[in-house]
Amino acid sequence: MSSSTLEITANRSNASLRKPTGIHVSPVKDSTKPTAASPTKNPKLRKRTQVKKPTTKPPWKTVLSVLVKNLGLLLILILFIQMLRRLAFNQHPLAFDDATVNSDYDRRIADVEAVLKTTLKMMQAQIDLVDRKFEGGIDVLRTEVTKRIHDEHAAAFNKFGEFDARVETVERLVTAAEWLSRDEFDRFVEEFNKGKRGVDDVSEVKLDEIRAFAREIVHKEIGKHAADGLGRVDYAVATGGAKVLKHSEAFNSGGKVKSWFAGNVRSDAVKVLQPSFGQPGDCFPLKGDTGFVDIKLRTAIVPEAITLEHVSKSVAFDISSAPKHCKVFGWLYNDEDTQNEHLLTEFTYDLEKSVAQTFNVLGTKGEDPIVIDTIRIQLMSNHGSPTHTCIYRVRVHGNQPNDS
Repeated sequence: MSSSTLEITANRSNASLRKPTGIHVSPVKDSTKPTAASPTKNPKLRKRTQVKKPTTKPPWKTVLSVLVKNLGLLLILILFIQMLRRLAFNQHPLAFDDATVNSDYDRRIADVEAVLKTTLKMMQAQIDLVDRKFEGGIDVLRTEVTKRIHDEHAAAFNKFGEFDARVETVERLVTAAEWLSRDEFDRFVEEFNKGKRGVDDVSEVKLDEIRAFAREIVHKEIGKHAADGLGRVDYAVATGGAKVLKHSEAFNSGGKVKSWFAGNVRSDAVKVLQPSFGQPGDCFPLKGDTGFVDIKLRTAIVPEAITLEHVSKSVAFDISSAPKHCKVFGWLYNDEDTQNEHLLTEFTYDLEKSVAQTFNVLGTKGEDPIVIDTIRIQLMSNHGSPTHTCIYRVRVHGNQPNDS
């Protein structure tokens, strides 16, 4: 029997005293399908009053309430304990807090200092490395710049040296050349004007006339070249009767004698008395850097100048064999007294000048002119060759004693 059935049975007697509560309890037999005749058969049952069931809390609410209360008590206990701790530790709060804070600060400061020191060391190492690289680059650059400056200075110095050498060459050529001076040219123009026009005005000379005069000079120089290159009589030419009387030891190239001897004179010694025509090697070589050659002239003369000729250095095989410092002596061959030897001239052959260089005879102390028919050209040194000295041609200029 269900509880709803028991409740209805117990309160049946009081059904007429209570109003229905709105709780409908169905019969046991058919609780799910009430009949339509039930309300009409028992009208009193609809008016019975049922006892109100007391309300009870669900279990979860009870558990939740207990938990909340316990948590509240626990929170209060924790707060109480915290208050006790604060009361206990607040007796020396400054000392504890200061020591802790100071130790923490000291530790952090020490850590920061250590980091800073490490960073500074690393930065210093990098800076030192960069400095070394920079200094190495500067040293390399300084070395390169110094080398370039030295090379440029050497090149410029060499160029200036070449320029100075050229200037000196030009100066020697200008000094050696027989230039027509301005005064001489003015005098020539003046005489030319007087002879041609009968006037003294130099400005009236025309350009064509000057050209004609220059052409005449060129023809004279060509004629001089045709006349043995100097235009002066040579009394030491072999075709005129001059000959070599004696000479120092000749040089034999390769140790072979290339010509036969005529007494004490080698046959090729005649080359010093013949035109060489500027052919390299066509000379008479003397052994060593000194030597001499005695030449019998065509006739007795009053000497005026001596000309020594060598091949041009532009075509010479060995320019160091050219004579350098020379002395020329003269005498009459029939004289036996050596005191009658006269120093005619002393000179230095310059390789930078013309191939044929003429040197005047030194002046004599007495009034009587020197008459000679023999000369000796004494080679005191050459231009550097230790083995031999070459003589291409020697010429003697002057006039015969009966010429006046």
